Amino acid sequence: MAHDITADAAHAHEEHHESPVVFGFWLYLMTDCIIFGTLFAVFAVMRNQFAGGPTGKDIFDLNGVGIETALLLLSSITYGFGMISAHQNKLGALRGWLGVTFILGLGFLFMELREFSHMVAEGNGPDRSAFLSAFFTLVGTHGLHVTCGLLWMAVLIVQTGGKTVLSERMTNKLTCLSLFWHFLDIVWICVFTFVYLMSVI
Repeated sequence: MAHDITADAAHAHEEHHESPVVFGFWLYLMTDCIIFGTLFAVFAVMRNQFAGGPTGKDIFDLNGVGIETALLLLSSITYGFGMISAHQNKLGALRGWLGVTFILGLGFLFMELREFSHMVAEGNGPDRSAFLSAFFTLVGTHGLHVTCGLLWMAVLIVQTGGKTVLSERMTNKLTCLSLFWHFLDIVWICVFTFVYLMSVI
């Protein structure tokens, strides 16, 4: 009886301890919203400051950006399947879906870096104009976040290896990464619409 009470108390303490982790991560995402909001505002001010250089219509390849967008949105879906597997305690399926998500995210990052390198090789780097400086800063910051998300994902894949049951702590880690990854999807949709589409149209 005493053992049951102790176990219940420990479980209640664990829930009490872990629950603020996700809440705290929501607060972090709010600060990230401020950062990206500021970068979008800067881009809005600089979007017509070409300094005699190329415009977005001259250099943006919407076909490539469309593929990038599809990869990232698809990765959000596969991560969702991974979370379903986590809640069902199917760890093999969880690692599989995380692996697929990782590959899709890596593909997105590869295409973004290729776009950057191609633009720089043609003399359209961030020092070419205020427009390009704002573009590289905004899109590069998003890419840096994706890189951090992939590293985080790789760590979680390793940490879940060999386990048969997910702890509450590990579930919270997966939940926080889920919030982060979906947040990056939302930001990218804004980038695709506001930066690429509106610059080309």
